Amino acid sequence: MPLMPLMPRTSPSPAPRWLVYLLRCGDGSLYTGITNDLDKRLKAHAAGKASRYTRSRLPVALAYSERQPDKSRALRREAAIKQLRRAEKEQLVAAGAAKPKKRVRAPRR
Repeated sequence: MPLMPLMPRTSPSPAPRWLVYLLRCGDGSLYTGITNDLDKRLKAHAAGKASRYTRSRLPVALAYSERQPDKSRALRREAAIKQLRRAEKEQLVAAGAAKPKKRVRAPRR
């Protein structure tokens, strides 16, 4: 039986951390989305490059976020949140109010 060459051991790269987030838009509406890089996504929203909805409703501020174990669960949670009534979304935001929030501003041109 031929010997198999030894492969260097590499640690598996960490799985991306998926988040479901809600943004409070400049007109007071709430936008729900998912991401695996919250800072990058918030900057994209602020620059008007993340979604058509938030582009016309700047500035946006992070109102709520929660981690999900994988993309599939994040998508399911996003869909569930989108089905909530506004009052229920506001309760979700209020329940997470103890967490520090990020204000996102558009970059200066």
